[in-house]
Amino acid sequence: MKPVPFTKASACGNDFLIIDGQHAPDGIAEFTRHICDRHSGVGADGVEWLLPVEDADAAIRLVNSDGSEAEISGNGTRCVAAYLAANNGREAFRIQTGAGLKFCSLISRHGNMFEFETAMGEPTLKGALNLELAFGKISGTQVSMGNPHFVIFADQIPANWRERAAAIQAQREFPDGVNVEFVRVIGNNAVEVRFFERGAGETQSSGTGSCAAAMAAISAGKVNSPVSVHAPGGSQVVRWEQGELFLRGPAQIICRGEYLAG
Repeated sequence: MKPVPFTKASACGNDFLIIDGQHAPDGIAEFTRHICDRHSGVGADGVEWLLPVEDADAAIRLVNSDGSEAEISGNGTRCVAAYLAANNGREAFRIQTGAGLKFCSLISRHGNMFEFETAMGEPTLKGALNLELAFGKISGTQVSMGNPHFVIFADQIPANWRERAAAIQAQREFPDGVNVEFVRVIGNNAVEVRFFERGAGETQSSGTGSCAAAMAAISAGKVNSPVSVHAPGGSQVVRWEQGELFLRGPAQIICRGEYLAG
């Protein structure tokens, strides 16, 4: 295999490799698993493959670190916007995702660190769902950001939240999988969240997960917009305005290189 050029970017610790789709092999799932491996590859939560498009600045195909595909990553989309801004110096981008067209506006730039606000569109609240797990009953709110989420509120994030999240993902109620968020309200405009995502497991942050958590908390009357979403990898701000969610946060270009392993 020829060397594959890549750019690595991170949004609050949620890291992605950005690769031109012309370098995509026939076995894109297997290739993505290898390059995302944190021991024998470059390491990332997924790859944003750049595809040709006529009516947007970029089209992206998201493949998770386990080789599965997802409709969208809010953080991954922002990383692509940072990549585009670093390459051409522009400040606004239209990016076609599997969940529709997203608009990213540059707020600030300091070297390879960018801050964008992304118009994430209208969320869909699907209401409460009660599950019976080996851990006991658990209740959460279903939210769609173009991809599925299950939001659970807790006074304290449980120590075994990862095991609970994995068990939730395995339930028959989610035949296409689900992203799980454990949320603790810490103020009138702030929440603390842990993320367990389809195809990647625990992540340091999540853009669509932050939107889902904030929307569920706003709709339940637990917080007011704008909402600061605090995660292990950093903080983002979700704003609810005129029926649409806006996600604001950082994205950093980490490195560029060539992947040589076949």
